[in-house]
Amino acid sequence: MQGTLSVAPRASRLLPWLHRLTLLGLAALVSLVLGLGIFIAGTRVVYAGRPLPGVRVGGAEVSGLAPEAIAVLAQQSLTYPQSGLIVLHDGDRVWAARPQELGLGIDPLATSAEALAIGRQGSWGQRLREQLAAWGRGWSVAPVVTLDERRATAYLSGLAQIIDQPAVEASLRIVDLEVDVRPGQIGRSLDIPMTLEVLRPSITSLLDADLPLVVRETTPRILDVTQQAAVARAILAAPLTLTAEGAGPWVFQPTDLAPLLQFNVVEGSQADSLQVGMDPQALASFLLPLAPELERKPQNARFIFNDDTRQLDLMQEAVTGRTLDLAATIEAINAGIRGGVHEIGLAFQMETPAVASDATAEQLGIRENVVSATTFFAGSSPERIQNIKTASSVFHGLLVAPGETVSMAEHLGDISIDSGYAEALIIFGNRTIKGVGGGVCQVSTTLFRAAFFGGYPILERYPHAYRVLYYEQGPGSPGNPNRPGPGLDATVFVPLVDFKFTNDTPNWLLMETYVYGESLLWKFYSTSDGRTVDWSSSGPKNVKEAPEPLYRENKDLKKGKIKQVDYEADGMDLTVYRTVRRDGVVLYDDVIKTHYLPWRAIYEFGPGTDLPKHAKIEGKD
Repeated sequence: MQGTLSVAPRASRLLPWLHRLTLLGLAALVSLVLGLGIFIAGTRVVYAGRPLPGVRVGGAEVSGLAPEAIAVLAQQSLTYPQSGLIVLHDGDRVWAARPQELGLGIDPLATSAEALAIGRQGSWGQRLREQLAAWGRGWSVAPVVTLDERRATAYLSGLAQIIDQPAVEASLRIVDLEVDVRPGQIGRSLDIPMTLEVLRPSITSLLDADLPLVVRETTPRILDVTQQAAVARAILAAPLTLTAEGAGPWVFQPTDLAPLLQFNVVEGSQADSLQVGMDPQALASFLLPLAPELERKPQNARFIFNDDTRQLDLMQEAVTGRTLDLAATIEAINAGIRGGVHEIGLAFQMETPAVASDATAEQLGIRENVVSATTFFAGSSPERIQNIKTASSVFHGLLVAPGETVSMAEHLGDISIDSGYAEALIIFGNRTIKGVGGGVCQVSTTLFRAAFFGGYPILERYPHAYRVLYYEQGPGSPGNPNRPGPGLDATVFVPLVDFKFTNDTPNWLLMETYVYGESLLWKFYSTSDGRTVDWSSSGPKNVKEAPEPLYRENKDLKKGKIKQVDYEADGMDLTVYRTVRRDGVVLYDDVIKTHYLPWRAIYEFGPGTDLPKHAKIEGKD
């Protein structure tokens, strides 16, 4: 209790002193604030229209200076546009420029205005802070710079004239068998707007700088053709030979090749390239005329039926057909020459024949001789016999597919001296004259009879203009298949008059022809389907006697020589009937009509020859 009583008097003595100190502090603070306010206000009055204390421009104190003086001072002290250095480079090439050359300048009036604005803009608090900051530690005003882009562009355009270059495509050409190489060039273009963007931060900050120019590059489609030039030189180093089985060769000397070479652009995944090759159109112009010569139709193997073994004996190998493949040939040639090949085979589309060389009688359904026909030609000239042998040999061993129609004209083809025929008597118009192929109708007549008596459908048949006694020769009596009489002949005059029949059986038909002395035998081998043939003839109708003989002078004959060149025959009409049956069912019921003209005998005589009385002489009444 004593301790508590002893403290109270001491505390009561301190309170008055603390009160006095507080009042003194407040008075001092108020005096300070009033004094500062008076100082600040007075400063603004004193520096009215001039920068406040502590404001600098470019390191120089400008407080209290008039705006005009500030502008002069800024222009004199800020020498960066004239003394600064901007180094521009493009690879190893370097250009040094003063900022002023690049359009940089100082705006003294704007800089003066910036100095005056310190402590005089924004809110009252912001102004006070700026003024106190300038007074306490100074306030440096950045000069106001200008960048004349037209001048900068003009300077950079001058550099562009040095830097810019067009893109150039590499190319090749042939000059006098030499390969002329023109290298490519990468295009380069100074990007002035982008270069200005790179330049702007440094130059407007009044800083020296080492800056790269912005250059755009354009790579040509073809830049390097060294490899293709080597290929072209290799192509021209030796002749090019084109080959084909059974034809050619065709040789192109380098002088022939040079005009045909061309260089085409080929697009690649990473880069394009040139490709050397021969002009496809020029190659096509050369190859197309060769196509007919090179074409080969597929040919079935030819056989003889062995009557003892009942098997087929190969007579002639099968031939694979081919047709020139123009597109593939051009591609093969170009691929070959690009690979350094100088001998290239032509390309063909191949066609396999229906019957190969190893075909068997069982596979083809050939088991027996189903029909034979024989005609006779006693008294024929050696030339006529030669033509019979030549024409009939075309069909020896020939296979006819099921459903196939045989055209004699198509198989005979060209009847000429070159194909083995001789001149003999032929019927042409209303005359019997000497012509190439006389005797071929002996062959067509024999084939007609084989098809007729075999029961095959006849599609096209034409009779002779008059009765030809060759076709009525033979042993036995008329009506016999080997001596059938008139109305069962057939003429062929390639390509206008044809004889056609169809193999309407499900089996292949093999034909064999044989000339024995003065007869022609035609045999059909297949498998009989049981068909039978009944036939009859109406006999001669509307018979017209042959005109009286005609005598014709021939200056090549000697006096007294008379030679018969045509033989008389009565004119008539005949109808032959044929009925083909199988298992009692009629397959074909044919009516074959023939009209023969009356034909006169013609004799040729030498000048001055005595003729029979009342002889009719050509050219005289």
